[in-house]
Amino acid sequence: MVKTTRFNKCDKSGNDQEEARLQNASRQIVHTAIQQAVQQLSQESQRKEKGTKSSVSLQLERGQLTKKHEKK
Repeated sequence: MVKTTRFNKCDKSGNDQEEARLQNASRQIVHTAIQQAVQQLSQESQRKEKGTKSSVSLQLERGQLTKKHEKK
């Protein structure tokens, strides 16, 4: 005698709902991670840009740029 397992509609519906909930949670996690990565890259880029500007400004204040640099 072979046993067959039957899932009633409630079980299947519950499983589908759980699957949908897990997929939505996964999408949200990925979306949040991407946003954080983009924000971090943006902040690092801004810090580097400020650092470059500060370095040039400091060199100008100290008179460290040569005429070669000033011509550029």
